[in-house]
Amino acid sequence: MPLNPKEIIDRHKKALTRKDNWRSIYEDCYRYALPQRNLYDGYYEGGVPGQNKMNVVFDSTAIDSTQRFANKIQSGLFPPYKKWCRLEPGNDIPEANKQEVQMALDMYLEKLFSVLRQSNFDLAMGEFILDLAVGTAVMLVQPGDDVNPIVFTPVPQYLVALEEGPHGSIDNVYRRMKVRGEAILRQWPDASIPDAVLELMKNKPGEEIELLEATVYDTQMGYYCYHVIHEKSQSELVYREMNNSPWIVSRFTKVAGEVYGRGPLVSALPDIKTLNKTKELLLKNASIAISGVYTASDDGVLNPQTIKIIPGAVIPVARNGGPQGASLAPLPRAGDFNVTQLVINDLVISIKKMLMDESLPPDNMSARSATEVVERMKELAQNLGASFGRLITETMVPIIKRTLMIMDEKGLIEMPLKVNGLEVKVIPVSPLAKAQNMEEVNEAMQLFQMCQALGPGGLSTIKPDAIADFIADKLGINSTLRTTNEEREMIQQQAMQMAQAQAMAMQGGQQGVPPGSPPLEEPASAVANEVSA
Repeated sequence: MPLNPKEIIDRHKKALTRKDNWRSIYEDCYRYALPQRNLYDGYYEGGVPGQNKMNVVFDSTAIDSTQRFANKIQSGLFPPYKKWCRLEPGNDIPEANKQEVQMALDMYLEKLFSVLRQSNFDLAMGEFILDLAVGTAVMLVQPGDDVNPIVFTPVPQYLVALEEGPHGSIDNVYRRMKVRGEAILRQWPDASIPDAVLELMKNKPGEEIELLEATVYDTQMGYYCYHVIHEKSQSELVYREMNNSPWIVSRFTKVAGEVYGRGPLVSALPDIKTLNKTKELLLKNASIAISGVYTASDDGVLNPQTIKIIPGAVIPVARNGGPQGASLAPLPRAGDFNVTQLVINDLVISIKKMLMDESLPPDNMSARSATEVVERMKELAQNLGASFGRLITETMVPIIKRTLMIMDEKGLIEMPLKVNGLEVKVIPVSPLAKAQNMEEVNEAMQLFQMCQALGPGGLSTIKPDAIADFIADKLGINSTLRTTNEEREMIQQQAMQMAQAQAMAMQGGQQGVPPGSPPLEEPASAVANEVSA
């Protein structure tokens, strides 16, 4: 039995209470590295859109490196206008039917990427990975219209509260949202408007109404329950039952016992804050060095509470160097610019290293070769470590499953198989995955070359066709570019027939010309000798 609105509101409040422990960490990450996406400064509670969020930022190293980190992850895992995965038959598919199923899956894959290119997937993924740099990224995938069949909506994690399932996956998602009264029926045509909300829609149609969107997994029934609730009146506007969750929730790294993730920005946060404070002090010291601070002789009593160490300030003192000192003298400047610059350089290097923003040679050099691109991807894969597998499990596979299901519901495809690893497997073939597979490809090629060098005996120990299939699978080559088993058998039969025909022709030439046969043509060399004679 699905939960009633009061139960959902209570669970949402408990989830928010557990999330409060993360507020200080996430808020600092957004404040210094992603200030434009920072909603922790009270924007949702009535802040002014377009307000300046860079007041406390004195160094842009973290901002620039975070954007580079997101660009690297997107180009390595989800490159725009490229296929970054393929579908393969699972172990439950009989071996005799796998080739037929593979051709059907390749057709589905072509339609899938055509739909993704038609949608806002690339734009949404860019914002999604920016939140992933903090630790937790959330995206809502919903059916669209005829022009855009699927709509991807990156949701700031500030608006979301999560509940984890028994196996570490996110089962329940709660989102606070504000919707104009006139747009409620446009967004949810099947909404049942309660009287309290209906009155607001009539009196103030342009005013935003606070709603709670909840997706809760029903363990007894085995499906997801989707709710839209008006918290003030505790009334339900929308209720739906879904086979899979519309939410894509990914954590960069996760500590046991924690629901929310920790990204590279969390690890780099101490250095980021230290660098920002050091830069602030350096700028203040530089302004004092340029404008100067002076002391002026004064017989009055010095009050430390009234002194302001700012550029161009004049501080009254009893005397300036002896009884007959200068009436006005510069204040000696404190701080060493050289030491400060050394500290800043070390902090910048440390931040770039944690955000994977270091590369050799530098990015601004000449055009890159194919080998250099592969090596860069290998380096990125090594730096990601275990996070690569989590990105595949919590991001790539759920996106493919959700997209295929929506396409099936819209009649764009007829998907009789489930993307569960047993019937259909999702294999990443992005540049990052290919870089990891290149080592296996090189080993297979070395084996083939070594056996080829040994002659017929060496070639008899391996299967050249199987090696070619293995390399094609690792490189993500489409099945339409490869021959089927039937086509290979036909090619082998034709080759055997040609070999037999050549052998028979050679045998006939050795036995001599039978009686009554037309005379053989003289070789060209013999004719040339006759002419010369």
